[in-house]
Amino acid sequence: MLGDLPWQHQPAKPKVLSTEKHEGYTLERLILDLNGREPVPALLLIPDKRQTPAPGLLYIHWHGGMYGLGKEQLLRGVDAQPAYAPVCVEKGLVTLAIDSWCFGERKHESDGKKGEEDTFKLMLWKGQVLFGMMMFDEFRALDYLASRPEVDPQRLGTLGMSMGATKAWWLAALDPRLHLCLDVCCLTDYEELIKARALSDHAIFYYVPSLLKHFQTADINELIVPRPRLSVNGRQDPLTPPLGVEKVRNHLLPLYREYGKEADCRIELFEAAHVELPEMRKLILEWMDRYLAKTGSVG
Repeated sequence: MLGDLPWQHQPAKPKVLSTEKHEGYTLERLILDLNGREPVPALLLIPDKRQTPAPGLLYIHWHGGMYGLGKEQLLRGVDAQPAYAPVCVEKGLVTLAIDSWCFGERKHESDGKKGEEDTFKLMLWKGQVLFGMMMFDEFRALDYLASRPEVDPQRLGTLGMSMGATKAWWLAALDPRLHLCLDVCCLTDYEELIKARALSDHAIFYYVPSLLKHFQTADINELIVPRPRLSVNGRQDPLTPPLGVEKVRNHLLPLYREYGKEADCRIELFEAAHVELPEMRKLILEWMDRYLAKTGSVG
């Protein structure tokens, strides 16, 4: 369902474009060869104070119609989500962020929406799926993060908001290397989304051909069990009908309970729209500490 994916491609060695020293961390600007179709610009944030080896975090940027932003969201943040770079530095998380297809330095049309839709259509003609190619890049990006000498491959997490949240829980479902999944404002039960007549609130990348013939949201999320999972969502967010969030939570919690790990799954609704509240950030920081940052010695 994710289309023809270039598994046969053997990535070439990454290119380091620059190494920038900032207060408390080093930032590498890279070009990664992930898919053999087009180069992938990336940021790697390496905190000065970190464990040896350090936990790794794959930060996945949002959509938000901000086609020019991409990976820079890690450093700059947006109104709906303050920047995570200071958090990653404080927690000692070696953090990788890539530009997704059609975003950041991979935005090839002045009209970003047109570029995204044209890419979706062309890929369909070629037997590919835009979301599948997006997920493939994140999978290969995780390969690269896990390969870094600074990183403990046994302690990998992913974090994203909106489009980044959807990609985070899909990736955690598909890749057992991820120890922790943190997703913000995009846990969407498909049937509840249809009932709410809110399909247009999600961009075209979101739609995977034939998905509903085989899977609902809960079925995909079930593949994350029993690994630690925090999902925070807004009750007034049209992208996440609250009944759908509750449906996924009610499906997952008994499964975690069977493993004796009910405390490792938390799916919450807050009185908010499509925004990361301070209360959400507080929970995310607690989970970063509990499951990624508080193991080992700091160098």
